Amino acid sequence: MRARSALFDVYGGHLRERGGAATIAALVRLLEPLDFAAPAVRTAVSRTVRQGWLQPVRLSDGPGYALTPRAERRLDEAAARIYRTRPSTWDGRWHVVVLEEVPARDAREHLSSSLQLLGYGALGPVTWVAPRPSRELTDVLATANVVARTFHGTHEGDDADLAARAWDLAALGRDYAQFTAEHEAAVSAVDGSSPPEAFAASQRLLHEWRKFLFRDPGLPRELLPPDWPGLAAAEFFDRHTARLAPAVDKFVDDCLDKHVRGESTG
Repeated sequence: MRARSALFDVYGGHLRERGGAATIAALVRLLEPLDFAAPAVRTAVSRTVRQGWLQPVRLSDGPGYALTPRAERRLDEAAARIYRTRPSTWDGRWHVVVLEEVPARDAREHLSSSLQLLGYGALGPVTWVAPRPSRELTDVLATANVVARTFHGTHEGDDADLAARAWDLAALGRDYAQFTAEHEAAVSAVDGSSPPEAFAASQRLLHEWRKFLFRDPGLPRELLPPDWPGLAAAEFFDRHTARLAPAVDKFVDDCLDKHVRGESTG
């Protein structure tokens, strides 16, 4: 786990619902259980500001950093897929993106990564599909300086076959099963009696789970293979996230509250 990724997870998982801003001292305290020293946190914050995800703000307890609107959109989109808060509304139509031309190699790789993160799968060099449109698509295409046609359409054939072509569901299913097997013992051993330990375990689990966003578009169940391992993996993630949540929330609130008290009495 890199400091920048940990920073995103903290903002998306905890600070977004607490106003989306924190002082640098609070961020240092929050990332300490993940073994990040203060210089690494400050460097990650500076880099994230340069990339347009955070912006300096003045908070009641001192200078801090808040999410930009672009970051809020990205984190909200990710959260809806991580925690599956968005109900399945698939009506049998695909959202189709057709690029007007193939970008240069470096730009193409970056665009492909961005589209995959938004839940799109490639059917060819210029054609991408998703089970639902992404609010970020316009920004991603503009940033890549790419022109594309987008529309909704139905597939004249088996939709499950189309999904299997756009995404490697067999490999994804194996990786979901491996995720559960690899993390079962470690996360189960944390009982929540130590809030910092619970926070670290929960964040590491979230970090590994978040990697699936690049590969899993959140397909409706009717398009998934039978006995889909992703369902058991999601249940595992939800169960342990909920189990550790009281201790994790205590740690986060304590970090923020301690910083406020420290500023007011220092």
